[in-house]
Amino acid sequence: MTGKSKPISLTSRTGRRIELSTPQEDAAINAGIARDPDTVELNDAWFKKAKRGGRPLSENPKQLRSIRFSPEVLDYFRSTGKGWQTRVDAALKEWIAAQK
Repeated sequence: MTGKSKPISLTSRTGRRIELSTPQEDAAINAGIARDPDTVELNDAWFKKAKRGGRPLSENPKQLRSIRFSPEVLDYFRSTGKGWQTRVDAALKEWIAAQK
């Protein structure tokens, strides 16, 4: 035996085979990180100060639902281009306001 550990592999739900690093490989990676002055290990304090990226969270988030539309309605809104679902939402809000 050469002193190397046998690699461990996992299979994901999608069937993809994932090979985990051996303890020796982990040690080599950590040694390389330690030698690099520009590398910083991210700890709990870093994650507490980190800010979430992307779009700000909405106070009133939209809800995902399944709904059926006639082909004519879908064809019309889809033909208006990108953002058609937002326009459907606006049209429905306008209809609700007109009912009051």
